[in-house]
Amino acid sequence: MTGDSAPINLTNHFLIAMPGLEDALFGKSVVYVCEHTARGALGLVINKPSDMQLPALFGKVDLDLKRMDLSHSPVFQGGPVQTERGFVLHEPIYVGTDQETLYASTMSIAGGLEMTTSKDVLEALASGAGPRRVLITLGYAAWGEGQLESELGENSWLTVDATREVIFDTPVEERYERALGLLGLQSWMISSQIGHA
Repeated sequence: MTGDSAPINLTNHFLIAMPGLEDALFGKSVVYVCEHTARGALGLVINKPSDMQLPALFGKVDLDLKRMDLSHSPVFQGGPVQTERGFVLHEPIYVGTDQETLYASTMSIAGGLEMTTSKDVLEALASGAGPRRVLITLGYAAWGEGQLESELGENSWLTVDATREVIFDTPVEERYERALGLLGLQSWMISSQIGHA
């Protein structure tokens, strides 16, 4: 990278693991990037369900989930950082017309979704309200300053603009291939020998 090149910003993009990435959590993963700045990046893995379903998670925080559409949804393994903490990825919900977020601890993702970490969003979902489409993870993925750029330079990840359809409408087991499809690729087309043509 030359000193005059513009920094890349992968906020609201997918990171798609290359076949050679054989990490237990990140192998064949699709990560939705919530924030990418010069200080680093934060994202949620959207295609690695845990063994826990949402009603069990809600029970752990003394809430009874009334949303039947979410009763069979898995809790996802969002990444290796703060795995005891919940992260709710959802469509934007605004109060009034001034685009003020509805929940206490919400990160608005430029051009994309919102990620909320406060219990009030879970309380809204439990009561039958809240965002219509959600993906809930325990934990998140994080990269320090320059770390993600270094991994991109090593061809560990492919990147593409994120779509809500892959996150919310695509069956979990199809998300990796569907994300690759956004680039016009299929997994069989990509060599697992990183850096060798």
